[in-house]
Amino acid sequence: MDARLLDILVCPVCKANLEYLKAQSELVCKPCKVAFPIRDGIPIMLPDEARPVSGETE
Repeated sequence: MDARLLDILVCPVCKANLEYLKAQSELVCKPCKVAFPIRDGIPIMLPDEARPVSGETE
């Protein structure tokens, strides 16, 4: 994942910064407690595509 892209991407719901989880290939929004998938190197930033997460990123 390109570091410059990570610097500008924010949660589409609350506009918070996202945490990149390389092993899971996801971008996580801690305030919303959702993870957005990355497929073929492309972040899927659609709220309908996000999955709920618990405290697993902490």
